[in-house]
Amino acid sequence: MLTSKQKSYLKALGSELEPVIQIGKAGLATSVVASAEAVIAARELIKVRVLKNSPEEPKVFIEQLGRAVQAELVQVIGRNGLLYRRHPEKPKIELPS
Repeated sequence: MLTSKQKSYLKALGSELEPVIQIGKAGLATSVVASAEAVIAARELIKVRVLKNSPEEPKVFIEQLGRAVQAELVQVIGRNGLLYRRHPEKPKIELPS
C-alpha cells in the first residue's frame, strides 16, 4: 500500500509521462492486459488513457486493469490514470519513505 507521500511523488513523475496503454471500445481485451503487463514490468509506472468510445467509465477500467496486472492505482484524472508496480528484483523508482 502506498502512502500519501509516495503517491504524491509518483504523481509528479507521472505528470511528465505520455499514455502507453489505451483502452477503447473493446474494453479490457486480453491484448490490452498483456501489453500493460509487459510495459509495467519494464517501467514500473505507466499512464493509461481510456478513449471516449469505451463502454465503461474511465475509473472502472483503470481499476480493473490495475487488479489484472497487480499494480497499485496512483490516481485517475479525467480519462487518464497512473498505475505503479515495483519491480521485485531491480526497482527503478526509489520511493520516499
